[in-house]
Amino acid sequence: MASVSCPLQRTFSRPATSPVLCPERLWVLSVQRYGRDRGFSLYFPQNISSSDSLYDATLTDGDCRLRVTLDPSLNRLVERNVFRCGAQLRHVTFSPGESVGEEEEGGGGGRRTYRLVSVEVAGDGGGEGGMEGLTPGVEPERLPWYGAQPDPERDPGSHPADPALTPGPVHLERAQAPSLLPLRARRSCYLPLWNNQDYSGPAWRETPNAEYSEDSDQDVEDVRATVTLAELQEDFLSRKGGATARRGVARGVLVVRVLNKSRVMYYGKSDSNCLCPYKAVLEVCDVSGCVCVCVLWNSVCVSWYGRLRPGQVLKTRGFRVKESYDTRDHQHIEISLNSRNPSAEISIVPEFSLSAEVRLLCPSYSFCNGTGLLSCPHGNICDVIGLVVFSGRPERIRSKDGQGKELLEYRWLRLEDGTSDQPIMIKLFSTSQPETHNKILPLSVVVCTRLQMVRDSSCCYLTNTTYTQIYCTGSGHHSVMPYRKLRPVRQFVQWLRSVDDRQVLSRAVVGGYFIYPPPPVSLDAYAKNRKGMTVPAEGGRSLSGRLSDFSTERDATSVSRQPSPWLLTAVKERRTSV
Repeated sequence: MASVSCPLQRTFSRPATSPVLCPERLWVLSVQRYGRDRGFSLYFPQNISSSDSLYDATLTDGDCRLRVTLDPSLNRLVERNVFRCGAQLRHVTFSPGESVGEEEEGGGGGRRTYRLVSVEVAGDGGGEGGMEGLTPGVEPERLPWYGAQPDPERDPGSHPADPALTPGPVHLERAQAPSLLPLRARRSCYLPLWNNQDYSGPAWRETPNAEYSEDSDQDVEDVRATVTLAELQEDFLSRKGGATARRGVARGVLVVRVLNKSRVMYYGKSDSNCLCPYKAVLEVCDVSGCVCVCVLWNSVCVSWYGRLRPGQVLKTRGFRVKESYDTRDHQHIEISLNSRNPSAEISIVPEFSLSAEVRLLCPSYSFCNGTGLLSCPHGNICDVIGLVVFSGRPERIRSKDGQGKELLEYRWLRLEDGTSDQPIMIKLFSTSQPETHNKILPLSVVVCTRLQMVRDSSCCYLTNTTYTQIYCTGSGHHSVMPYRKLRPVRQFVQWLRSVDDRQVLSRAVVGGYFIYPPPPVSLDAYAKNRKGMTVPAEGGRSLSGRLSDFSTERDATSVSRQPSPWLLTAVKERRTSV
């Protein structure tokens, strides 16, 4: 409960229309990112920023919490990882303002909030030991919001608020818990902090028991398609405007199987007020044998993306038929699922509910082992399974598309499958599976699907395609995916049972600064490959010798080479889930 000595209470004790200074320490509990919209100039009239991102932060003084928006001039502190969770702040200047009006389904009206216009980052109090300086035993997530009354049921030890601290009519709006939506833009959820390809927030979380819909009894009794993809395509191409394609709105029920699933695509723009600018693409087929793409738009994407996986059977109605932009593989149409015009209805149906005459194509896999990859041509698409022996730290590069503003996040993986002395190298970008990526550790069994071979004269490695997905030990994927019974997977599992865990642990590596292909071992070797390049007089010393001066510091700060408890836990999880 906020007390009389609460720094935030003293800072905002009187109504103010000008910036106010809080000279005492505050701590950062969370930082969240979202894309700006058309209202940017209204909330930040004096600011000229080239960034498309805005940041909201949750601060605490140890007694209560407060949500604020960072002024765009402070974005660089977040982008350089200076302003981050656990950081201690001093001399914080707040400017009062109004947040965007909440949508009708979220509650009423605008709300008074604060903008952080200047700050001094005193240090980082985060880490395993918690935030240094906070009262021992304080649980930040249980602290009340600034101006809110304590809840005796939630905190039985709390006492009635001091009348002097009870919000008056002027501050009545602050007595309620703040909105958990972005404060300075009309967006339905936040973006990940470091890329636009993942998702973030509870709205995306996979719901339990999503294998069956709420009306599963009806689905089991009546899983019949009244229209097929082949019929929709014929109607669309003939331009007859029949009952199934009038005005693009198709009437009927489709029953399809998901063959492939893309990553999430964010298309939010600073000149657009789209509430939920997300989409994802599914490659689906039905009983007619026709294959096409199915696009999940906006809130349908948010609600359903985490529930869907290749191999599932979907029943849907209320969709539009549009011309496909991707004409490869003779895909002339795409199925568009949106929350309105019309409102799509989707349900996941169990396999056993399909009648015997309904035969749907299953997802196809093309597994390639370490030996096969040695002769795999450039551009070939394949799937791999392997034991992780190296998991690199996440790195970011600028996108080559457009103006290069968007940042792409990737990491290097090194897998072994027992078929070759050469490891399987993967440059893994985001696949919109953040929970799975966090579990990729040495001794995990990983299956990567729809990877593309990149080969040149110096190296070869695998990297993402549009439909790349990754499945990892500890996520419950291997037991439900169709690839489990395939011969290459069974051969790998047989080899895995013969692996000496301690021998793998002795060479397991995490993090570090990894370069692939590796640099030349000496300046002489480098110069031989560069026509007209002379070797300096002091060039006799190898690059590895020069780098050895920094090896102690590098290994201590970036690379974990010794077995640790979580590696032993990974061994147990691998044995029980594969």
